[in-house]
Amino acid sequence: MIRKNIIFSFLIKGWSGLVLLLLVPVTLNCLGEYQNGVWLTLSSLLVWIDHLDIGLGNGLRNKLAATMAHGDMREARELVSSTFFMLIFIILPMMLVLCAIAWHIDVYSLLNVVHGEIHGMHKIVVLCIILVCSTFIFKFIGNFYMGLQLPAVNNLIVTCGQTLTLVLTYAVWLTGHGSFLVIAVVNTASPLIVYIMAYPYTFFVRYKALRPSFSFFRIETAKGLFTIGIKFFILQMSGIILFFTSNIIISHLLSPASVTPYQIVYRYFTIVILAFTILSTPYWSATTDAYEKGDMGWIIQSHRRMMKMTRGLQLLIILMAVVSPWFFNIWIGEETYIPVALTAVTALYVGVLIESLSFSYFLNGVGALFLQVIFTAGAALAFIPVTYLAFSLVPDSCSIVLAMTVVNLPSMICNRMQFKKITTYKANGIWTR
Repeated sequence: MIRKNIIFSFLIKGWSGLVLLLLVPVTLNCLGEYQNGVWLTLSSLLVWIDHLDIGLGNGLRNKLAATMAHGDMREARELVSSTFFMLIFIILPMMLVLCAIAWHIDVYSLLNVVHGEIHGMHKIVVLCIILVCSTFIFKFIGNFYMGLQLPAVNNLIVTCGQTLTLVLTYAVWLTGHGSFLVIAVVNTASPLIVYIMAYPYTFFVRYKALRPSFSFFRIETAKGLFTIGIKFFILQMSGIILFFTSNIIISHLLSPASVTPYQIVYRYFTIVILAFTILSTPYWSATTDAYEKGDMGWIIQSHRRMMKMTRGLQLLIILMAVVSPWFFNIWIGEETYIPVALTAVTALYVGVLIESLSFSYFLNGVGALFLQVIFTAGAALAFIPVTYLAFSLVPDSCSIVLAMTVVNLPSMICNRMQFKKITTYKANGIWTR
């Protein structure tokens, strides 16, 4: 199953990587460097909404994989139903609160946007919040498929949303109607459309026995999901602080235009992150299945394969950094200047990131989250002060990426140590949690 998922995911994510690369110059041509930087900063804020499920999605992923390993279909349906309705209960009041906040705060000051550059920012932000919150409810479909050890299907749904975004953005560019409002709607509505189409096929055609029903909603089940989900939630929020607040910090310390070159470099190395995700994602739920059945030998052997793949991708990162000037010239032309130093520190950061994740995917699968929560939350708390310290020494975006790398190192070391202790049966105390 892992091999099949990896093969199909490579085909799907390969297309996804191409779509993301093509989307950069098209969006840049529609908006220009300044407005594009504003959109990237706004989308970073919207990502926070995307992770307000208190970890329910990943909780479903782990719990469903464990339940299916034992063949308990009734409990599986209770898990799916409880997750779906808890998401609705969480997001509806949250959406109203966020819309009220967005309408009354000074969005222009928050994003460091000049008033004359973009009109109607408050309406745009409120509209984006409504669309993202609606998508938020249906995104559990992806976690459902990953719990069934079918991450390729989740990848397909996500990629279809990205493809629709590219098609509509390109159509907007050709017709000359590429305003900030239109681009914002295209980017936030496209994933929602795809998820709404995926829902009836998933639960009325393919998996009728697991269709969400309020009669299968259980408070006890929801509490169980929260128990493991809250740990995933802390990991998610810490990851957001590390990965996405950098756009906001760059916009405030430098300018919205400075976000564009940073995001171009990061999007370039996203190719490696995509490849790593394709290779590693099937192992998460498969590890849960193996751990439930006491098959530690499979887990150890699988991680050896994972490390070989990680080393290969780290070599690819080095090669990509070397050829990046030529690639950027072909990809975006001379419209945006990309410093070589920014490329180098981003390459270092991505190398450290996938090294850490190569252990955390297996730890997630066995439910060993406590130390990950401690170190990732610590990194998130340290990130902003370390960033401002680095920026005071070297006032450019390179210092911000370097700060991200430094605060991630302790987590990488801890993940490696914990994995070795668990797989050699030497873990005790907090190392087992």
